[in-house]
Amino acid sequence: MPLNRPLILFWTRYFRKAVDLGAIPRCDVPVEWTTDRRRLAEAAAVVFHVPNLKEIADARKYPGQLWVAWSMESIENYPALVDPAFMRHFDITMTYEAGSDVWIPYLPEAGWWEAARGLAIPRKTETALAVHFQSSRINKSGRGIFVPELSRHIGVDRYGKFDPNRHIDGPDLGTQTKLETIGRYRFCLALENSIAPDYVTEKMFDPLAAGTVPVYLGAPNAADFVPEHSYIDATSFGTPSELAAYLRHLAETPRDYERYFAWRSKPLPKALVDRLQRAASPPRCRLAELVNQRLATRTGPPSGRPYPPFGRAAFLSARALRWRGKFRAR
Repeated sequence: MPLNRPLILFWTRYFRKAVDLGAIPRCDVPVEWTTDRRRLAEAAAVVFHVPNLKEIADARKYPGQLWVAWSMESIENYPALVDPAFMRHFDITMTYEAGSDVWIPYLPEAGWWEAARGLAIPRKTETALAVHFQSSRINKSGRGIFVPELSRHIGVDRYGKFDPNRHIDGPDLGTQTKLETIGRYRFCLALENSIAPDYVTEKMFDPLAAGTVPVYLGAPNAADFVPEHSYIDATSFGTPSELAAYLRHLAETPRDYERYFAWRSKPLPKALVDRLQRAASPPRCRLAELVNQRLATRTGPPSGRPYPPFGRAAFLSARALRWRGKFRAR
């Protein structure tokens, strides 16, 4: 393993796609990236996308290698991330959790916040008070019950692949169209698919960019990721009926509603600025820095033989699936 320019290997796909090495920015530290599994023995670090769990077991761990557990998915949906028997095989974590070795939050960068603050608040032209986008059936947050119940008390227009009652008018340009649609409503239901600390996704940030008030259900520490009084915490109301009454009050009281946009004219809170600074550099460059640091602290060459950490049976099963083309990137 050459220490002057460590090789970092992505062993698994990212869901169904090969990791795009061309999208990795140039880093200030020496590093080489690869997806060529034939170079496993050369790799100083090997990155595994934990949601592609079945693709992990046919890797042998070589002496001195750093194994990286990578995931942006909620620990509620992928419990292997908190399984000690599984995680003991990894030396570095790279996840949305603030305590990770390499923190990769969904938190937008500082420039995004400045741009969002400068945008005009769109006119609220839709009859329904709230809009909701959902494409996944995952329902570990209770949103599957929450949305129908809230809809009994106020109008909710639902877009997306899962149970829509409205569809995009005209061409769908992706994020641009989504934000334009959200901006026409007073409120956007920002409902995570599961509830876990630090798991604050684009569901919170899209409405803020669109000029709409998020009604958030998700991470218990969501307030750490946004300016004060910029969203409505759905869990602070006893029932959806109580929440609906509050939303109707805001819709009928412009002064109270507009207070949810006051954050745009104030400096960002220091705690949020500190988080933005921590996540400012590209996460893969921060991984490269950490790998270089770990290698620099070694006092001698590693010794021993490579071994399959998850056992021979798991190794052979994963290898058979790979031979049959089950892990082919598309």
